[in-house]
Amino acid sequence: MKKVVIIGAGFGGLNTAKVLSKNKKLKITIIDKKNHHLFQPLLYQVATAGLNESDIAYPIRSIFRNYKNVNVYKETVVDFDFNSKIVITDSNKHSYDYLIISCGTVENYFGKNNWVKYAPTLKNLSHAQQLRNKILNAFELAEKTNDDNERKKYLTFVIIGGGPTGVELAGAIGEMTRFTLAKDFRNIDPRLSRIILIEATNKILPTFDHKLINKAVKDLESLGVQVWTKSMVTEIDDNGVRIGNEILESATIIWAAGIKANPLTEKIPGKKDKMGRIIVNKDLSLENYPNVFVIGDLAHFEQNGKVLPGIAPVAMQQGKFVAKLILSEVKGKKRTTFKYFDKGQMATIGRSKAIAEIKNLKLSGFIAWVTWILVHIMYLTGFKNRIFVILQWAWSYLTLKKGARLIIDD
Repeated sequence: MKKVVIIGAGFGGLNTAKVLSKNKKLKITIIDKKNHHLFQPLLYQVATAGLNESDIAYPIRSIFRNYKNVNVYKETVVDFDFNSKIVITDSNKHSYDYLIISCGTVENYFGKNNWVKYAPTLKNLSHAQQLRNKILNAFELAEKTNDDNERKKYLTFVIIGGGPTGVELAGAIGEMTRFTLAKDFRNIDPRLSRIILIEATNKILPTFDHKLINKAVKDLESLGVQVWTKSMVTEIDDNGVRIGNEILESATIIWAAGIKANPLTEKIPGKKDKMGRIIVNKDLSLENYPNVFVIGDLAHFEQNGKVLPGIAPVAMQQGKFVAKLILSEVKGKKRTTFKYFDKGQMATIGRSKAIAEIKNLKLSGFIAWVTWILVHIMYLTGFKNRIFVILQWAWSYLTLKKGARLIIDD
């Protein structure tokens, strides 16, 4: 019986395991430091009180409960012995015939690690809960202060990074201040909050068509979001953010400006790009180790002269490809080359506001928003999660309210 070890139960690892688990002649081991699969594209909605944590997370063991050939271990990988085909964790050792590494990326502060405590990021459920606490607490503190400058600081929200995560966070906070919290307070008017989205380059959402970018900017501005491009952050501290000679005083700063490869890549041989991602072969295998595959955000794979982006569809297709490759190789068939099929990209700004680019089709507004909803519901893990999310979104759409406005472990 061949042994397959999968590190990471994100989109890549999960899809690999789902395909392989159907072959009872394979013994599959999934290792993840969390006990759940996280639907990361909706993480920002937990941070902005739109959804609950359990709506976008699903226990890994529950997914594979009916597959006796799948074992799940909540462990942290610390090292490898590629020659002996062993994965070393903080509490165990796992031998393998095939190894799939899909442990994703981490936040990148570009050497300014002292900024972490002032500008938290959004990569997991713990981050989302902390951000939700921070955002909601800002309004609570503004409500009870008598100092105008202090109140202004509490009601200023700065999001650094104009990619999809930054845009969606900014739009969600804008929607919260304009609608959800508008009548909840007595001493402040949340609609007067200042929300600033900062991007160092000359445009937000750089991979989208320029007309869709312009539409996104207008939609953000309609929610009270100021978009600052060509604005390089030079310092972050207790007072706020410095951009050149200008200081933005803010009590809530969110970092969505960059990612880098998981530190585990330091234990993996082979060529790496400037982000630390592993440069893989055409079949996604590791150089000199054909039985080891790197997929998802951790893999540097070029197609048509461009590096594939670190997004869920890429990881999902790579996971399925590697699984099918292993199943074919076990039967004695030759390997094939991975080819990514681009289904398009989309981003949501707020209620009935989104942009989508699918091949030559460019959508915006309500149609793009509905498309975004359908795609995300389709890819959510678990029937219960899909139903709960649909109900939450329907309630929010009809009432302009959000039900997860809880400050936990303040």
